[in-house]
Amino acid sequence: MRSVLYAVVLLSAWGWVGCAAHRSDLEIPDREAIYDRPLDEMWPEVREFFTRNKLPFREDRGSRVLETEWRQEFGGSKVAGFFHRYMVVGRKETPTSSKLQIFRITKSQNKTLANAGNQIDWSPTRAWGMGPRSGMSETSADDYQVEPTQPQSAPLTSAEDWEEVIATPRGENSFFAESAQGQRDLVMEWRVFREVAPKLAKEENAPKPVQVAKAPTAKDAPSQVAIECGLPIIGLSKQAKPGAMLLLGELHGTQEVPRFVAQTSCQSAVAGLPVTVGLELPLENQGRVDAFLDSQGEEGDWLKLMEAPFWRSPYPDGRGSEAMANMLEQLRQLRSQGLDVDVVVFDHPKANGQQREDAMAATLVHQVESAPKRFYVVLSGNIHSRTKKGLPWNKDHRPMGLLLKEKLDDVVALDMAYDSGTAWICSVDSQGKRDKLDCGVRETKGKNNGERYFVHTWDSVNAEGYHGVFYVGSVNASAPAVHRGLGRPGADDNSNHPAPDEGWKLAEFGR
Repeated sequence: MRSVLYAVVLLSAWGWVGCAAHRSDLEIPDREAIYDRPLDEMWPEVREFFTRNKLPFREDRGSRVLETEWRQEFGGSKVAGFFHRYMVVGRKETPTSSKLQIFRITKSQNKTLANAGNQIDWSPTRAWGMGPRSGMSETSADDYQVEPTQPQSAPLTSAEDWEEVIATPRGENSFFAESAQGQRDLVMEWRVFREVAPKLAKEENAPKPVQVAKAPTAKDAPSQVAIECGLPIIGLSKQAKPGAMLLLGELHGTQEVPRFVAQTSCQSAVAGLPVTVGLELPLENQGRVDAFLDSQGEEGDWLKLMEAPFWRSPYPDGRGSEAMANMLEQLRQLRSQGLDVDVVVFDHPKANGQQREDAMAATLVHQVESAPKRFYVVLSGNIHSRTKKGLPWNKDHRPMGLLLKEKLDDVVALDMAYDSGTAWICSVDSQGKRDKLDCGVRETKGKNNGERYFVHTWDSVNAEGYHGVFYVGSVNASAPAVHRGLGRPGADDNSNHPAPDEGWKLAEFGR
């Protein structure tokens, strides 16, 4: 009877895998994965999974709880600023079945991301009052001084309790975190299940794990769990498919949108889908971007990228922000680790009005026709990405999004949704002078829909030609990259272009 039950569960899971790989693995499950084995039998294979996939962990002795070490988002990126770890809890369902609950714990050193009253005490006294259980041997007591287990009080049962015990930073790996969040990660639970369940059943013909989209020049492809892509984006799976184009209409100048694009690219490529990111940068920058993506990301590589006139514009809008430069570094990191991630730039700044929209659309159409099996994530200002004719000041205007919709088979346009915050915005000078552009940090008003990124589409297209929204939570301004200098982001190099980091800047042009 038990083998029959296991077959039902396993076939259900494998049937899910049998669909298009990139769709199934991006889909956020709506049910738990149940192992038809007792917890004591399942747990050693779970430990082996994390060991095999090179995810170092600490384990509470005598329990079925482990926690992986911190990993920085996007692999070896020096600028991501987000750290993730998994807390894995084994649960008994019945005497003959069990399940895993996996919680992703995310922390950031960025103070601007912390919610009011949510600061965490990471002082040495955080684990005060924790001590070994009574009746421990001298050896166990000595071991405890290196790696404490749990308080002397009642047994711990919640994720928060175990986080308090196991996740207390120690030694050189500890840091002061200004913000944190923890959420259950059902995608990771099913990834573990699809690899562990066949081993428990000793199935010789079990499906192989989903393969990542391997870069053509890469010698080896990483495993799915080798790269940290952040918490799965809700709703992404319905849009990510070969030949599809996802137009993201943004408010320039935030930290969150570039991170959303990097996470989208990472999660799609890890699910087996080659990705091309389209950026509204001048076309003449393509060679520099290509060279940077193939480089080692050294100081000289950054100088070659950032020396382009675009990054030193006298009216620096958000397209040249530090967050955008960081995103290029994150995409370079993904490429260097073997993922098939590419970047195309498509802006034609010398053209104006309709001519510019036509040129940008033609550049992107050529890219899709040249590589029709890739997934295209195209970021632009939210005027260009509309798929309906007309603007308030020009009823005949045909935006880039409309032109792409007419030429390509699968185009979805999403407007940016966000919670209130700040953005680096360029607008007409407050005194109305036509020869000046006022650029700086501005407050933005949005709507709070939580902190988790998501994609949502409506039943029909709205008046502006958008099919839905992509949500990035509360927004924080990202100043021009040249405010940090021309070197590698994160190096705090202001030597070439010193500028205040917190103030506004008035840029003059037209002289």
